[in-house]
Amino acid sequence: MPFPATLNAKPKIIFFTDFDGTVTANDSNDYLTDHHGYGVVRRRQGNLDVLNAKVEIRDNFRTMIESWQLSFPECISILSKNIKLDPHFTAFYKWSVDNHVPVIVLSSGMVPIIRALLQHLLGEEEGRKIEVVANMPIAKPPVNDLNRKNGWTIQYHDDSTFGHDKSLTIRPYAEAIAKMPRSEQPTLLYAGDGLSDMCAARETDLLFAKKGHDLVTVCEREGLPFTLFEDWSDILSKTKDIFEGRTDVRKVAELGRKEAQRDPEKAAHMNLHKAGRTEMVR
Repeated sequence: MPFPATLNAKPKIIFFTDFDGTVTANDSNDYLTDHHGYGVVRRRQGNLDVLNAKVEIRDNFRTMIESWQLSFPECISILSKNIKLDPHFTAFYKWSVDNHVPVIVLSSGMVPIIRALLQHLLGEEEGRKIEVVANMPIAKPPVNDLNRKNGWTIQYHDDSTFGHDKSLTIRPYAEAIAKMPRSEQPTLLYAGDGLSDMCAARETDLLFAKKGHDLVTVCEREGLPFTLFEDWSDILSKTKDIFEGRTDVRKVAELGRKEAQRDPEKAAHMNLHKAGRTEMVR
């Protein structure tokens, strides 16, 4: 259900999430770039260029996509065979359905790919139910045909430097919730792994940031409330505790900050970053 219907259903929690590398075990866009595009070395250099403010995310991502020597249907077919869900996402999703917690996917990817993967991995019916807000493919001249290679490109959701400013979807919820009585206000949660998730995190009560990614360092620097996760079993456990009143987002964030400070994976990842081997920035 889109806004405001989701809010009108009076959920206790609304859960927004990134898709690639968060809901999925690996990133679909990186997979196609590494295996059917300009390759891992150039992709990693592009990520570094984004982190060093030499190029905007939207421009880097478009270049990645246009390196894929595939028709759009071929992209979906290849990804359906090679991309897997986080092994614990299905359990989280079942719990969310049973407890009337809406799950909304906000992605820098493209809606038809995400929808196809959700239906393939969760089943046709469940895959159709999840709300997905993302970019779209569009025919590109001179070929002008999604069914042919070099015949399509990405149409971005908005004019932001990200291509998709995820905060634009969350902000109406946050603004409406701020006007509600305190006792009726749902908690807004978000899970992500890339720098484009920062704008979304600023609109929510708590961010689940994936261990070993630059997003954790940026959250610490910006003073945003966050906690770490390795997989969706961590997210499910902490979300259940919040839902059932055993803890609150402030306490979870405080524990998350302390965990991040002693997390050896963060230091290892930053060393990779300095060595030019950083991964996901979207």
